Amino acid sequence: MFGDKIYQYNFPTTIRFGAGVVKELPAYLKANNLKHPLLVTDPTIAGLPFFKAIVNDLNQQQIHAEVFSDTHKNPVKSDVYKGTEVWDHTNRDCIIGIGGGAAIDIARAIVLRVNHREDLFKYDDLVGGDVYVTNDVPHFVAIPTTAGTGSEVGRSAIIADDDTHQKKILFSPKLMVKIVFADPLLTMDLPAAITAATGMDALTHNMEAFIAKNPHPLCEGIALEGIYLIKNSLQKAVLQPDLESRSNMLMASMMGAIAFQKGLGVVHSLAHPLSSLLDTHHGLANAVNIPYGMEFNIAGFEDKFRRIARTLELREETGSAVVQYLFELNASIHIPAKLRDIGVKETHIDTLSDLAIADFAHPNNPKPVSREDFKQLYLKAL
Repeated sequence: MFGDKIYQYNFPTTIRFGAGVVKELPAYLKANNLKHPLLVTDPTIAGLPFFKAIVNDLNQQQIHAEVFSDTHKNPVKSDVYKGTEVWDHTNRDCIIGIGGGAAIDIARAIVLRVNHREDLFKYDDLVGGDVYVTNDVPHFVAIPTTAGTGSEVGRSAIIADDDTHQKKILFSPKLMVKIVFADPLLTMDLPAAITAATGMDALTHNMEAFIAKNPHPLCEGIALEGIYLIKNSLQKAVLQPDLESRSNMLMASMMGAIAFQKGLGVVHSLAHPLSSLLDTHHGLANAVNIPYGMEFNIAGFEDKFRRIARTLELREETGSAVVQYLFELNASIHIPAKLRDIGVKETHIDTLSDLAIADFAHPNNPKPVSREDFKQLYLKAL
């Protein structure tokens, strides 16, 4: 579909998309008179050859990067504070988030904190904190290296409390990046397990956005096309990766993040507590839970599931067929069918259920979800 050409989209921000597009970064920074970027990433990416090549390309253009990579795989408040200290002590002029959703979320939260120094969670969108995001923010650029969260096109960061593990949302239109460099070549060397988990994260975003309550035809159309791209590309991207499958997944990931402006649902509220309590990879948590969460939502929303089944080109256009497809897709890319296989124990269920009912995602689910519903879903998935 995309080949080796470079495309530009201006939706919802400027997106430079295509193989090799990250090479444009130094010229972009120079054109905007930015010479001292703070590169925010994770410890794994900081050691990879492509990351070192990015830093080297910047240095050759007399752009002197500082790297902050002392982060957790599921972002917490202390990550943001540590990153802000690096900003304060190294005289930076812009922030570049490089990585998956965790790195870009931490980068975005640092962008907020630079000129908003009250307690970070004062700005929690769930308690109306967005009204306090009033000051300017640094120039912000994103370079995604996974095809999962689509954080690069978002306006929010999800950061957990270090102690309570509850996730907070920092949101403001000011937190949208100025430009995304979406280069599928940066995803080519991702391990199969990470490709699978992040790909299922993107599928969860698109599916949950499509069925989320309240009509939003723009997001719903994007979500269906995202589902179609993933259906045709995820297995290939995991098992026999090539540029086309990786490009399609990177695009579908951004589409999911655009679509879920409409909202998410029960699957994310099942998944978030696994990440905060047990440090489970977010995409993996979504992947294991999505068949169970989607099954919960079928009754009363058969028409929505019929349209998903049609998009997936299933022989039977039913919700049950969609759920069966999800189990089979997970199995084909080596994702476990049960929570016990990813470290969840029955003794965790009550705490997980408490965290799930407090989560921000399920109020947008097409039907209400009670604490007992969460408990039964966890038990069924166990």
